[in-house]
Amino acid sequence: MHVLVTGGAGFIGSRIVDELLTAGHDVRVLDALLPAAHRVPPAGPPPGVEMVTADVRDRDAVDGALRGIDAVCHQAAMVGLGKDFSDAPDYVGCNDLGTAVLLAAMAGRGVRRLALAGSMVVYGEGRYACAEHGVVRPGPRSVEALTAGRFEPPCPHCGAALSPGLVTEDAPVDPRSVYAATKLTQEHLAAAWARDTGGSAVSLRYHNVYGPGMPRDTPYAGVASLFRSALERGEAPKVFEDGGQRRDFVHVADVAAANAVALAAPAPGGELRAYNVGSGTPHTIGEMAAALAARHGGLAPVVTGGFRLGDVRHITASSAAIRAELGWTSRIGFADGMAEFATAPLRAASAARPGPRPGVRVS
Repeated sequence: MHVLVTGGAGFIGSRIVDELLTAGHDVRVLDALLPAAHRVPPAGPPPGVEMVTADVRDRDAVDGALRGIDAVCHQAAMVGLGKDFSDAPDYVGCNDLGTAVLLAAMAGRGVRRLALAGSMVVYGEGRYACAEHGVVRPGPRSVEALTAGRFEPPCPHCGAALSPGLVTEDAPVDPRSVYAATKLTQEHLAAAWARDTGGSAVSLRYHNVYGPGMPRDTPYAGVASLFRSALERGEAPKVFEDGGQRRDFVHVADVAAANAVALAAPAPGGELRAYNVGSGTPHTIGEMAAALAARHGGLAPVVTGGFRLGDVRHITASSAAIRAELGWTSRIGFADGMAEFATAPLRAASAARPGPRPGVRVS
């Protein structure tokens, strides 16, 4: 296949490019190379890869980049919780308008295969069970509870403690930030495109992606990058809440492999299929911070008790569906992945408020 990778110069996108080349595909990259995402201009693309430097919202550029393309791997996005709600126009413009421009151009060019970078943030909180009421959906945590250090969401019916579990793709969606809302909108747009054109669309709902080449020193990065950046500066990683938040940390190489598998597998037309992409093995944020600090040889993490209202307590993945249907499974375990990441080079990224940024994806 001849595949267009949007955001293909970024953290995840560049690894997908390498994976697709290894699988024997021809690859073209579309990336705006904005300074906010690439303070230091990246090295040129791998041999044989055509580079189109343009914003995904540029209709003419996107249309031209789709010439001769069989499938699109859409990674370009602005990610993370951002600083405050003033970022909302940038998120919506890049993530949703950009996706709409891309899909419209694909419809016009007859490109009928899409792999979309989705995110676990569409779920809100993960899966919880109450001993009395079974599976329940706790609402957003209150400022009062968080300030008092009551971080675990209680049962919405009886107030009892809940047991967190693995979320599956059929869980109700509950986006709780602007970023989360734009990621869900991307899926809705892709589903509408698939129904209208008969195309096949797969949304890979990434869980917490980490690995070499993550951006450093930016408020738009995820927690793995923030901890690793602190260690590189000689500082202790600062852990919010009590460090007991459960996440699913998945290595960027595994995420790249999931994209290659999704593009190559037979897929029904006219619909969007969503898959969780995670390791399937939960770890706490405190465990991750401790593992990075120990392997890096830096200061031990500091648990601050602080919080962000946009954060959820526990969100961990069941990746059983993608394993059963596409044959993908993560191969890099937590210990080995964190040992590598603890000393791997990071990518320079601006700490200033950016415009839309392609190619950086960490939840």
